[in-house]
Amino acid sequence: MEQLIAYFQQRIPLHSDDLDLLKKITTTAETLPKTILIKEGKIENHLYFLTNGIVKGYKINNGKIVIEHLVENNSFFTSIDSFISRTVSKEYFETITNCSICKISITDLNILKASSKKWSNLIETITHENLRCKMERVNDFQTLTAKERYLKFLKNSPHLALNVSIENIASFLGMEPQSLSRIRKQITI
Repeated sequence: MEQLIAYFQQRIPLHSDDLDLLKKITTTAETLPKTILIKEGKIENHLYFLTNGIVKGYKINNGKIVIEHLVENNSFFTSIDSFISRTVSKEYFETITNCSICKISITDLNILKASSKKWSNLIETITHENLRCKMERVNDFQTLTAKERYLKFLKNSPHLALNVSIENIASFLGMEPQSLSRIRKQITI
């Protein structure tokens, strides 16, 4: 919970009533690896904040897992389409490691937004930051080679590179594990 508070305090000043409300509407959980937090076919009702651990978000396409998200500490995640449009999720989110998570229901998020304009503005800013990351990811797939995508991943997410399986990283970067292995050998030589 303290990391969530610190995350918000870096962006907006929080007064005691803000902190009290945030603590009231936020629940925390500790999970084991391979815990499914969000499941395809269900409407997602929570926004999650990962305080510790690693989570993967994926779809199953023709029986094959396709990793679309690798989430690390101090990051928000949810099945965004399901959460916003109130439709069934088309993806799964599953823990890779032991995780500590804060979560806020959509009802409580709306209470938070209604309590003050600053919360509404902050949530909009966070949403836009996540949208920019998604747009950058699409652009990377269109403009960077597989090797360039991996080098960027290493630079931006060294913790993930060290703690996520080669199969998950390869899927996230849009390549086969064998291709990623070849790229890794080229880099380390």
